[in-house]
Amino acid sequence: MSRDQTRRRLYDAERLVLRMFERAGGAHTVQLAGTELTLPAEARFGSVDDVSAYARRVLALPSVRAEFTRAIVPVRVRTRRGERAAHYERATATIAVPDSAGGRWALRELVVLHELAHHLDEVGAPAHGPAFVGALIGLVERVLGPEAALVYRVVFGDSGLSAR
Repeated sequence: MSRDQTRRRLYDAERLVLRMFERAGGAHTVQLAGTELTLPAEARFGSVDDVSAYARRVLALPSVRAEFTRAIVPVRVRTRRGERAAHYERATATIAVPDSAGGRWALRELVVLHELAHHLDEVGAPAHGPAFVGALIGLVERVLGPEAALVYRVVFGDSGLSAR
């Protein structure tokens, strides 16, 4: 599978996960593979500064530090021009998120965890390859819990994405 196909497949799977969290409603429950799961509430952020504070707290978690050697490397968060994407810049350990009116979709926990997974992923590994998928699922499990991680595992598996 080409890099672009893998990336597209991952983004499509993540959009499905995001919709599941959005549709979980007040009770935070979803049906997945015939099982009812209770999902945690997903944090929403009001500003880039809030995202930065959250990222610092996540990287300081003992469970995150125990699993990911790069958690000791501080991450910077900055405003990104445009509103269509958030991204991670490995050279400067920077997460860029849009915060304009049209880009507020990115000021949510699952998007920030995706970008943090890039920060924690192995240097030199494909940007959305199996090591990244494993890092994202592991990070979600440590931050949001096993139910949220199960959603990622099932949706990613059904989408043909493998984790390492």
